[in-house]
Amino acid sequence: MIKALLASIFLLSAYLANATTLKLRADSLQDTVRHDFVSKMKRFSEQSAIKSSQELAADRLALRQNEVIESVKKATQKAKNYLKRGIDTLAIQQELRQLSTWHQLAGDGIFTNQGNTHTNRNLTTSYNILTVLANSVASRKSHVDRYQTDLSNFRLQIDSLSNDSALFKFPSDSVELTKYLQKIVVLAYEVSPVDSALKVAINNVQVLQNQINLEAFKLASNQEEINVFQQEVSDKLFQREFVNIWEQTDFSRPFREILSFSEIKSWLVLRFYVQSHPGKVFIFISMVGICLFYIRSLRKLYLTNQSLAGNTNSQLILRYPLLSALIIISCVFQFIFPSPPFIFSAILWICAALSLSFIFQTFISTYWMRVWLFILILFTLACLNNLILQASRPERWIMLCLATVGFVFGSFIILKGRHHELRERWILYPIGFMALLALASVAANVFGRYNLSKTLLMAGYSNVVIAILFLWTVRLVNEGLTLAASVYTHQEKKLFFLNYNRIGKKAPTFFYAFLIIGWFILFGKHFYAFRQISDPFKDFLSEDRSLGDYTFTINSLLVFIIIMVLTTVVSRIVSFFAADQQWNGRPSEQEKKLKIGSWLLLIRITIIVLGLFLAFAAVGIPMDRITLILGALGVGIGFGLQSLVNNLVSGLVIAFEKPLNVGDLVEVGGQGGTVKSIGFRSSVISTSEGADLVLPNGDLLNSHVTNWTSGGFKKRMTISVGIAYGTDLEKVRSLLIDKFSGDDRILKYPAPLIHFQQFNSSSIDINIFFWVKNIKEGLTTKSDMIVAIDKLFKANDIVIPFPQQDIYLHQTQSEEKEKGETL
Repeated sequence: MIKALLASIFLLSAYLANATTLKLRADSLQDTVRHDFVSKMKRFSEQSAIKSSQELAADRLALRQNEVIESVKKATQKAKNYLKRGIDTLAIQQELRQLSTWHQLAGDGIFTNQGNTHTNRNLTTSYNILTVLANSVASRKSHVDRYQTDLSNFRLQIDSLSNDSALFKFPSDSVELTKYLQKIVVLAYEVSPVDSALKVAINNVQVLQNQINLEAFKLASNQEEINVFQQEVSDKLFQREFVNIWEQTDFSRPFREILSFSEIKSWLVLRFYVQSHPGKVFIFISMVGICLFYIRSLRKLYLTNQSLAGNTNSQLILRYPLLSALIIISCVFQFIFPSPPFIFSAILWICAALSLSFIFQTFISTYWMRVWLFILILFTLACLNNLILQASRPERWIMLCLATVGFVFGSFIILKGRHHELRERWILYPIGFMALLALASVAANVFGRYNLSKTLLMAGYSNVVIAILFLWTVRLVNEGLTLAASVYTHQEKKLFFLNYNRIGKKAPTFFYAFLIIGWFILFGKHFYAFRQISDPFKDFLSEDRSLGDYTFTINSLLVFIIIMVLTTVVSRIVSFFAADQQWNGRPSEQEKKLKIGSWLLLIRITIIVLGLFLAFAAVGIPMDRITLILGALGVGIGFGLQSLVNNLVSGLVIAFEKPLNVGDLVEVGGQGGTVKSIGFRSSVISTSEGADLVLPNGDLLNSHVTNWTSGGFKKRMTISVGIAYGTDLEKVRSLLIDKFSGDDRILKYPAPLIHFQQFNSSSIDINIFFWVKNIKEGLTTKSDMIVAIDKLFKANDIVIPFPQQDIYLHQTQSEEKEKGETL
């Protein structure tokens, strides 16, 4: 049994071993087949990856090529459009030729046709012309340089895109390569003309730049030379420049030729100056118009209240409003013009002096009128002589005659004039000063000091005319203030709430100081030494200063202050549109201005905000700094300005919601009056007692406000009266209704109501309710109706009883007995 079992195990083991061997052989064959399949798949995967990568690279390349081509097309189109809008080189070249002609004209008498010496007037006029020409050339140069830079940038952009490496990689597929080459051909067809045009334009601009740079260099060199010449003339002011007036001279240029080029230069410098300062000329004309409007308004109101037939001498400003406005504005606002040429200042002075001559006709005596006219004629001749820019023997004789006449005439006025007829004796001092300067001019001219003689001659005559003009400017201003103080007895919106009681009837002291300093400035401008003093001061104002990272100048700070002051003034001028009872006579006009006046606060806030940002922009403060300032201001508001902000916001709420408007009749806390103004912080209510009640906007908004105007100005009134017992009540009702219905001040609808209230001890009480059309007439209407009721009752035998009481005395028997015993 054991052997049999072992044999069985052996056979089974052999069988299993054989089966295992067969299985291993089969598995080995299957692994070989599987290995071949994996290898093939790996090779396929690698080939697919390479092909996919190539396709991706080709797609990216195509996309990049399309982007580059489109960018080139866009850049080309922009360059093409820019070339169409480009500068007109021919016009600029023509302008350069004109500038060159003016440049040559400015050099006449200095660099060409030179005399024995240079003259101050010719140097100054030529320097002004060259300055304008240099500024014009600099402006053109900046424009052309910017244009050339833009052209170069366009060409650089197109060239950079055209040289992109993606454009030089071609597709491997022949079909795609053909399509790509077609795109390149089309692109080249579009770019080539524009690229050629850019090259031509750049070359033309470069030629133009060379011409502009050359002209700018010539102008700068001539300006420097003129500065040197002016310094030399100033240093040699008291030295001999020409031979004595009776001796022969070497230089001889026709006097008519000198007059011709002097006239051309003078008008040219005047034209350039006006074109360079159109804003200031507009401000000057506007100020004349504003001053004229004010004087005419004052005259109209003065004619309404008084008569011009009174004191003529104190009403000259009202009799000659246009001439007065010209004199005041010409004398005060001439200082807004920076470094004006002499011809410009002379025109202002002569116009103001002619205006003053018309005013003098009815004011000064005939003798002093002739004196003034003669001085004005000499001044005009001196101004014309001062416009002659090159020295000549005829001009020296003219100067000698003018100076001699001035000295003789001035001396005669000082020694023999009718001084007792003068209203202002101190005017003799400028006349005497004129005589001394004229005498010095005669001596300087005779002995060959031409520039000194001409300067003294012009300074002498101008000092008299300007002094008289400034004197009458002060007089007219004082006269206007005196008349305004007599007419405007209280502050009004039309006058921006000016209080003439505080301003006074005379100009403030600083105004006198301003005119005195102005006289010295105008007198000093005749001398070159004044420029040597003023130029360092101007440099001090325009010098850059640093405060941390911020750079500023004194001029910028002054501009900031001026803009804020002007903004405040403009915001005050807006209040002109508010209601003003003294100026608005007709109800329709007053209603229109009331509607505008209700928006005044919003308009004024807008003006202030715009002015503030404009001032910051003028100073050069960037927006991030403004943000910091506003943030700091917000912190200040959070800690200490809540009340101010509350009032400001309340004012805005009032302006938007309009619970009350300017001119409304209101009652606040038992105080009634008319809303006079709604300001930033507070509102002003004019009470019926004549006082102004100032209420913060926050308190006004939180108060119980009764607005009679919003209800149409109507108000219900009540009259109480008693009638005697036994009176016919229906008759009383009928009579009262007829009486109240017949009054035009009482509304028909709602109709008057007669209400019998109660039986009183001695009368039947009646309450009469009626509506008045205008609350302002309520008390007057009630008073008149009480008088009418009394007359009506008397006419109809209706008795208004007096309150009375009957007293009955009751005595007892004991009291009567005691009384009898006493008797």
